[in-house]
Amino acid sequence: MADDKSLFSVFKNGIWTENTITVIVLGMCPTLATSNSASGALAMGLAATFVIICSSAMVSMVRNIVPGGVRIAAYVLIMATFVTVADFYLQAFFPEMSKVLGAYVALIVVNCMILARAEIFACKNGIAPSMADALGTGIGFTWVLLVLSFIREILGSGSIFGFVILSENVFNPWVVMILPPGAFITLGLFIGGINYFTKHRGASR
Repeated sequence: MADDKSLFSVFKNGIWTENTITVIVLGMCPTLATSNSASGALAMGLAATFVIICSSAMVSMVRNIVPGGVRIAAYVLIMATFVTVADFYLQAFFPEMSKVLGAYVALIVVNCMILARAEIFACKNGIAPSMADALGTGIGFTWVLLVLSFIREILGSGSIFGFVILSENVFNPWVVMILPPGAFITLGLFIGGINYFTKHRGASR
């Protein structure tokens, strides 16, 4: 049984040290596609976090039962189950957001971030550490997605969560920021900034 200190360490790694976007560079498809608005980014982040927590817990529970030869297929089936739950929930209670996210919710099932945590961590550890790892990974994914969406939505449309921050009288929106090129530019500069900060922070110690 892992102690509280080790659980917190596992949780913290997913948020920063082993962040799936800025460090491991996984899950780029939803990152680029849904970060053009803060509301879409938040919905995607929460949906992915729900799926990864539930999937990691289930994978941990069945890790000693599933034969090694079919483990990947079993993981995908587990993830597909929870993705379906998340997708139906959005369709039922947040239909407009479901339309905005479109197929990207369903594509969570093939998100390398979730499959990687199942294969690397959940299948080798107990339920508590697996859920701590999944929660940290989900939060790490969500906060980066939100930061990118804030930058893109403010510069691209002058708003945040649909509320106007910069009116057209004082700011001319950069339309490119809410288009695919803006996603690549913002993500590249953000990862570069994180790497620069991490490198100089380590050198100063």
